[in-house]
Amino acid sequence: MTSADTLFPAADGSDVQARRIRESVSATRDSFPTSGKARRGPFRPDLWLNTRQRTAARRRVFYFRGLDIVGVAAATVVAVARLADGAPLSARLVDAAPLGLGALALLVLLRSLGLYRFDRGHGLRSHMASIACVVAFGAALTFTLGFALHGAATPWVVYGRWSAGVMALLLATHAVWSLLVADWRRKGALTPNIAVVGATRHAERLIREALQRRDLNVLGVFDDRLARSPDAVEGVPFLGEADALLNHRLTPYIDQIVLAIDPKAETRVRDLTARLGALPIRLTLLIDPKTAEQRNAALEKLAQAPMAPLEGPVDPDRRAFHKRLQDVVLASTALILLSPILLVIGLLVRFDSEGPALFRQRRHGFNQEEIVVLKFRTMRHADADATASRQVTADDDRITRVGRVLRAASLDELPQLLNVIRGEMSLVGPRPHAIGMKTGAVESARLVAEYAHRHRIKPGMTGWAAIKGSRGPMHTAPEVRRRVQLDIDYIERQSFWLDLWIIAVTIPVLLGDRLSVR
Repeated sequence: MTSADTLFPAADGSDVQARRIRESVSATRDSFPTSGKARRGPFRPDLWLNTRQRTAARRRVFYFRGLDIVGVAAATVVAVARLADGAPLSARLVDAAPLGLGALALLVLLRSLGLYRFDRGHGLRSHMASIACVVAFGAALTFTLGFALHGAATPWVVYGRWSAGVMALLLATHAVWSLLVADWRRKGALTPNIAVVGATRHAERLIREALQRRDLNVLGVFDDRLARSPDAVEGVPFLGEADALLNHRLTPYIDQIVLAIDPKAETRVRDLTARLGALPIRLTLLIDPKTAEQRNAALEKLAQAPMAPLEGPVDPDRRAFHKRLQDVVLASTALILLSPILLVIGLLVRFDSEGPALFRQRRHGFNQEEIVVLKFRTMRHADADATASRQVTADDDRITRVGRVLRAASLDELPQLLNVIRGEMSLVGPRPHAIGMKTGAVESARLVAEYAHRHRIKPGMTGWAAIKGSRGPMHTAPEVRRRVQLDIDYIERQSFWLDLWIIAVTIPVLLGDRLSVR
C-alpha cells in the first residue's frame, strides 16, 4: 500500500501494542509449569504483525501490476513514436495496432496465468521463465500482425527493440518483486497466524505437520477442558479456555481459528461455533485427514496466503485496495486544505481550557486491534473519560464552551484524518468505540452477540450508521443493537461508490441534525 501501510509496527502505538502482546502471552504461559521450549513456542514470530498489517502487505500486488502496466505502456508509446517520427499521437492505427495488441496480450496473460500470486512453490527461475514465455508470446503476436498488415515493409527493428525492452523491464521488476515477497515471507508478513481450539490428537498432528512445512504459525492452543489440557501441545503453549479468545491480546494477530475437535461431537462444535462466531475471524473445522496427502491438502488450505489474485468480480483484496487508495487520496487532500482550520481549532481549544489540544483514546480497530484515535479535546482535561464509562448527555457539565461547538458540527473528529493516512482507520466504516465503553452499567459489547462483527473492516470517520441517525452516545440496549445492525449492513454492502455517496451526504446530514447529542 502506501507508506502508512508499513510491514512492521511503527512508533504510532503499534510497537507498544506488540510489546503488550508479548508480555501478555508470556504472562499467560508463565502461569503453567512448562519447559523453556514450550513457554516460548516453536512458532513464535520475531516480528509481531497484526492482521491489518499483513493484509496491507498482500495488497501490494496491485501496485506491482500497476507498475507493469505503466512500464509496458511507456515502452509501447516510445516504439509507436519511432514509427511516427517522434509524434505518437499522429501515428496511423495500422502502425500502432500490432504493438498495442501485443502489449495488451502479454498484460492479460500475466494476470490470467497467476504471475502476480508469487506462490511459495513457484521458484524464482520458473517465475522468470514464465515471464519470458509471456513476453515472447506478445512479441510473436506483434510480429505476426505486423507482417500481415505491412508485409515486406514490416518495421522489424522497432518491433525487436520493443520486445527486448519489455523483456528486460519485466524480468528486472519481477525479479525484484520476487525477492521482496520472499523477504516478507521470511519476516512473517505473509505467514498466516492461526489459533487452535482443542488440545486433541488432531491438534498434535496439525502442529507436527506445520512444523515440517513452516508456512503457517500456530500461536496458541485453547481448550475448555482444562482438567485434561496439557501445558503445551507439541511445544505450542496452552493459553486458556476458548472464551479467552474473545478478548485475548493475541486476537488481533490471528487470521484464522481452527477447531481441532472431532466433527462427530456436533453439540460441542455448534457451541464453540456460536461462541467464537462473535469474533471477526474465520472459523475452520479441521476434519482429521487419514492419509499424508489429505493432511498436506488440509494444511495447504490453511497456509494458502499468496499475494492477492487479480481475478474475480468481488475479490475482497481488490475492493480493500480501492478503498485504501480512496482513503489516502481524499484524506491527504482534506488534511492539506483544512490545515489552517485545524491550527485555529487547536489554538482555540488550548486558550479555552487547560490541557492539550488533542485527546487520545484507545479504541478497537480492524480485527479488534487496539488503536489510538485522535480527537480535538472537548472536555475539561481533568474530566477526560478514556474508556467512555460515562457517555455524553445533553448539557453535560464536562464539555467546554469550544468543545460544545466542535461536537455540534463534528469538527472534533477532524484529527482522525491522521489515523486514516496511517492506515488504522478509513474515511467510511463503523465508528470506533472506546475499549470498555458502557451503555448504562453494562459494557456495550456484551449487549449484542454480533458486536465484534463491526471489526471485520477498518473503523471510519463517518459511516452508514452515522448518516442513518445512529451516531453519538448510546444509552440503551436497543440503540446498541440498531448501531451494530447498521454497521453490519454497511460491511456487507461496502463498495467504492457507496463510500463516495456516504462521504458526500455526511456533512449535510450532520449539520441538519441539531437534536443529536455528539
